Amino acid sequence: MYISTKIKLPRSGLELTALGMGCSVIAGLYRETNETDARAAIDDAWDCGIRYFDTAPFYGYTLSEHRVGAALRGRRREDFVLSTKVGRLMVPDATVAPGTDGWAAPLPFRPVYDYTHDGIMRSHADSLQRLGMSYVDILFVHDIGAFTHGDRHEYYWQQLTQGGGFRALVELRDSGQVKAIGLGVNEWQVVRQAMQEAPIDCTLLAGRYTLLEQECVGPLLASCVEHGNSIVIGAPFNSGVLAGKQKFNYADVPPHVRSRVERLAAVCAKYEVPLPAAALQFPMAHPAVVSCIPGGRNVEQLRQNAGWFEQPIPREFWQTLVDENLIDENSPLPRKMA
Repeated sequence: MYISTKIKLPRSGLELTALGMGCSVIAGLYRETNETDARAAIDDAWDCGIRYFDTAPFYGYTLSEHRVGAALRGRRREDFVLSTKVGRLMVPDATVAPGTDGWAAPLPFRPVYDYTHDGIMRSHADSLQRLGMSYVDILFVHDIGAFTHGDRHEYYWQQLTQGGGFRALVELRDSGQVKAIGLGVNEWQVVRQAMQEAPIDCTLLAGRYTLLEQECVGPLLASCVEHGNSIVIGAPFNSGVLAGKQKFNYADVPPHVRSRVERLAAVCAKYEVPLPAAALQFPMAHPAVVSCIPGGRNVEQLRQNAGWFEQPIPREFWQTLVDENLIDENSPLPRKMA
């Protein structure tokens, strides 16, 4: 199956399955996911051939790491790749309420931003304990940039640069405690900035190179290929709008985005291609991209994603999207044919 095809990160040698699993929704993003469904989703992902799983302390306020660790600890550790994130320390707080930051049933912890050397070291150690594992393969700096921090970005950026955050990542990699380092972000500009500061191996880029958006294809992705900064595609449905949901960038869908989605859907209807299938397959054509990691709340969603990922799509469909200015002409097109 194409799902289980392994693609190598050039700088680290790690191999990721083409389809991975993003583990935010199993921690209750927007609505609650119970323990049984979360475990079944991870188990089913494994049965589908998925061997790359991404989590973070922030997801469900540590709930995702607990659930991912419990589900994967029974597997041979060398048989899967696991990534988590640093940049937030999770501090106990009994006042955390359902719905905080979009988490339906978060655990009683409050995130505190800390991108310093010591903060990153502590975050990494805390994650290992929650996961119940001796190591993670990839460590991403989570949500650095103006999208998250606004006018506080420079303050946190200095924690990474002058405060030793990037140095901590390199130390962890050089000592063998992690195999690859990078960013996990919702904006491409900060990735280009980080590449000037640290020898990063991999970037989890959420929502910025998708069927809906390709602004970064020229200014970033070609440089990533040149420097060996592999791209993992997060949020391939742009928070759900490309899969029939009413969210874009974790908020309500603005009119101009809705209009573009409607145009994409019209071409899909013409060629009898499910819009989510096109969304999952499109970014994989770029040589910088090594994996696509949609979320899966339960077994039904996991199997649906897997089916879409391997759905035959005619070449003419992709060319029509280019001709109608719905895909940047500089974006590589998938080669799989119907």
